[in-house]
Amino acid sequence: MRTGRTRTLFIGSGGFGVESLRTLADLPSVDLVGVVTAPPRPAGRRGELLQTAIQHEAHRLGIEPILTPDRLRDPAAIASIAALGAELGVLADYGRIVPEPLLALPHGALNLHPSLLPRHRGAAPIPATILAGDRETGVSIIRMDAGVDTGPIVAVDRVPLSGRETAPELEERLARVAADLLARTVPAWVRGELQERPQDDAAASTTRPLQRSDGWLDPRRPAAELERAIRAYLPWPGTYLDTGMLGRLIVRSAVPGPSASSDAPGHLVAQGDGLALATVDGRLVLGQVQLEGRRAMDASTLRRGAPRLVGAAVA
Repeated sequence: MRTGRTRTLFIGSGGFGVESLRTLADLPSVDLVGVVTAPPRPAGRRGELLQTAIQHEAHRLGIEPILTPDRLRDPAAIASIAALGAELGVLADYGRIVPEPLLALPHGALNLHPSLLPRHRGAAPIPATILAGDRETGVSIIRMDAGVDTGPIVAVDRVPLSGRETAPELEERLARVAADLLARTVPAWVRGELQERPQDDAAASTTRPLQRSDGWLDPRRPAAELERAIRAYLPWPGTYLDTGMLGRLIVRSAVPGPSASSDAPGHLVAQGDGLALATVDGRLVLGQVQLEGRRAMDASTLRRGAPRLVGAAVA
């Protein structure tokens, strides 16, 4: 029997979507008929199965059913989803291709994307925003089409940046923005009150999935770029230097500073009682660092324990 509420399916896996799932569950105009998320994956040394953040939250909220298909495009998965009778799909941080039947729901499928589309389409928009030194970001809600983040824009909320954000901090902030924007958008969208607008493909930029090798702090890049990489690549892949004598040095925080005339790019130099990496343009003044298998420490503590690092070449 019709209730006047929109039968809605939530699709997501990562933490960015948790607040939006809570919001949908509380919206009076929404009947949340199910959740689709990635299946549990082995994690840690013991390989214990770990649920996605969305599955964990859906259990907490008492939402059923929770579907965890290996491949959303499998006919069996599509049939299970179709049986829910959803009229609207809402997707956030799923990371997989969504098949055509879900895009063709009566009210379509809305995707929450943490950037000002068409800037930073693709897999890693939050790190890309920090890496680029953007002074503004936001959340875009688009009606999904067959492309990757190419659908028309339905709603946008803009967020100024200080230039000091880390990726986890920015994700948490944008997750709250997304949930608030979703609450304002869904009822109006279903009533047909919102006008979508096409993206400007000529202004688009595209991101790719992060790789462990992205975390290498290459001294051939300016110190300001490396400092942004440190903030962008928390918590994964992290950023590091290879010291040779002490192995890999994970760098958790740093600030850019001016060079000295004696600096040789690619070498560690004394910076007060601490350490800095000399780069082609400026010094990367190290803050919190960590040797593999050891606890994090200040760079000054590391220098006291390993004074030979001053002047050492790194890779």
